Amino acid sequence: MPQLPAPDYPADVRARLEADAKKIIGRYPGSRSALLPLLHLVQAEEGFVSRTGMAFCAELLELTTAEVTAVATFYSMYRRKPSGDYQVGVCTNTLCAVMGGDAIFDALKEHLGVGNNETTEDGKVTLEHIECNAACDFAPVVMVNWEFFDNQTPDSAKRLVDDLREGHTVQPTRGAPLCTYKETARILAGFPDERPGAVEATGGAGPASLAGLRLAKGEAPQRVVRPRDGARPQDAPQPGAEHLSSHDAPQQTSASDPDHPAGPAVEEGE
Repeated sequence: MPQLPAPDYPADVRARLEADAKKIIGRYPGSRSALLPLLHLVQAEEGFVSRTGMAFCAELLELTTAEVTAVATFYSMYRRKPSGDYQVGVCTNTLCAVMGGDAIFDALKEHLGVGNNETTEDGKVTLEHIECNAACDFAPVVMVNWEFFDNQTPDSAKRLVDDLREGHTVQPTRGAPLCTYKETARILAGFPDERPGAVEATGGAGPASLAGLRLAKGEAPQRVVRPRDGARPQDAPQPGAEHLSSHDAPQQTSASDPDHPAGPAVEEGE
């Protein structure tokens, strides 16, 4: 059956969103370019991009709702239905899967009682599998509202979601402190993160990520993978000197998935 036109926002909500939207649109020489951040703005209001939100974006940018819908449905960062305060994404791409990502995802589905893209009854956690978190040297990786939790295991991931549901403070491995999904969406819309210390928080890439850059700069190559016997290369960083990846400091994640034992058998590059 054809759907009725989407209802408008309440007058006070619309006035507030219009004020923010005008700031966003003013950043671009062509108003159409503001569509992506505007979709984040309406997502920050409702926790997902609703038909009302898409109609709002279309009206302000003088686009059709079909044009807005085409963009909103193309990008996975825009949710099409209500989701939890914390979007927990488990990487199940090749390296993370081999290192235990599949086992983590299966464990969380059972532990939370939800499937992919489903939300717990308390509205706290939405679980999804992600093809790649672009952090292969920290595999297996879990992201919460786009912040990294590296070198995870099924047990550590279950503790993580339990802490989120119980309202405990959870600190990412690197990057800014966690905030809710709505707050994250507003930051992605281009508004400043005003939480104390959030902007200063940061995290670097692991040694494996930087190997190519070091070679490009003409620096001496650095071994970033330990041999199976656990011996430490003489030129490797000292423990605690930096945040090591699971390849530099194995986390026994392969034990979580015995069918996919992890760890290279030869020197890196051979």
